[in-house]
Amino acid sequence: MKSKKRRWPLLVGACLLAACAVVAIGKSPFGSFSSWKAVKDMPAAATPAPTPPPREALEFRMVDLDHGWVKYADGVAATEDGGGQWQPATGDAAAAETAVDSSIAELLSLEPVAEGGVGSSGSSPMPTVTLGAATFPVKQTQFLTPRIGWALPASSKDAKNPLLVTADGGQTWVDGMTPEVKEAILKEKSHLQQLAKERELYATKEAAKGIMSAKWKLVPESAAPGDAVLVRSAEPGTITWLNKTYTLQPYGAGYFTYLPISMSAKPGKYPIGDQTLTIVPKKFETQYLKVTSEMESMKQDTARIAADQKKIDLARSKSEPEFLFSGPFVKPIEGILTTPYGYTRYVNGKYDSAHMAVDLAAKEGTPIKATNDGVVALAESLYLTGNSIYLDHGMGLFSQYAHLSELRVKTGDRVKQGDIIGLVGTTGFSTGPHLHFTFWAHNVQVNPDLFWNTTPFRWVQPPAQPKG
Repeated sequence: MKSKKRRWPLLVGACLLAACAVVAIGKSPFGSFSSWKAVKDMPAAATPAPTPPPREALEFRMVDLDHGWVKYADGVAATEDGGGQWQPATGDAAAAETAVDSSIAELLSLEPVAEGGVGSSGSSPMPTVTLGAATFPVKQTQFLTPRIGWALPASSKDAKNPLLVTADGGQTWVDGMTPEVKEAILKEKSHLQQLAKERELYATKEAAKGIMSAKWKLVPESAAPGDAVLVRSAEPGTITWLNKTYTLQPYGAGYFTYLPISMSAKPGKYPIGDQTLTIVPKKFETQYLKVTSEMESMKQDTARIAADQKKIDLARSKSEPEFLFSGPFVKPIEGILTTPYGYTRYVNGKYDSAHMAVDLAAKEGTPIKATNDGVVALAESLYLTGNSIYLDHGMGLFSQYAHLSELRVKTGDRVKQGDIIGLVGTTGFSTGPHLHFTFWAHNVQVNPDLFWNTTPFRWVQPPAQPKG
């Protein structure tokens, strides 16, 4: 009995110590008082809101390569970057349907092969598309160019973005915008700009389409010795003509070169690409000149003539790889034509050469205008031609001005059509004040009469009128 009484004080003491500990630290083996209170005050668990159904698009329209809209039952979303980002749109989407940029289809109609689907929208010609490893149906597709197009999935669950985009004519599709697609769209914009740039060079839209939609085109298709022909191809390459090779240079949406028809070209028909160039015969007149023995002796200084020719050849060996002219070519002076192009010339009774230029007589000091925009390839005093200027008009075409009394430009200057580049004179091998003027196409002299008040892009021969 004695031992049991001793246990009670010990048990009571242990309980008192435990109570003190709970008061000190505010905890119990079952949790804190505050936790009990939080559990007591916690409201009943709320019922989660139902997930709204995906927003389904009804239709879309891309206005150009950047701008477009997607119509939903409750509004319209618009993009300004080809479908990379979409924002709520203001206004009526139906009104925007008439704003599709028709100029894209118009420009693409200039290309040799017009592929289907360009500019189309509405019912999809492609019932399904493949995105990665998945293939699913689409409501609508639209191609603004043969390469760039968009597709509206049949269900919004199939894509994260409103529209899928392709940059390879529908072979592969991406969900939204990628750097590769963005680059392809930029390239397509540049191509359209080049089409528009080239189209403006032709006299009419009809002429532009007739030339630009062909794989090969000769402008003109018929020429005579002393003429030049502008060749356009849809693809890069080279042309071999009269034992010389000419490289087609890119400009606008095509590839070009001049073909000079030298005086040695025989009449006949010649294949150029998939076209036929017809060379017709042409007769040139003969001219007889009398000069002093001193002037005649100038032709005997072959060393000095050869040294000058090296300078000329070097100047004409480099040409800007684009057409530099801004409009029709103009006559440098309004002088009196004393010697037309192509005359066979005899000096003091002896055959001298064919005169592959025009001589325009005028008062000494008459201002000479640049026939068109260009770069001064050479401006120097030469032995036979006196003060001389060669202007580079790009793509291997140069204009030459000789016998000037004064040079107003220097090598390397850029000039505009009509700028005064020198004054009429009679320096070098000359019998009186005049301007000796000609064009050189790939170092072959060609008839200036081809260029007056026109450009090579307008050397289109009118269609033959029916007889009757």
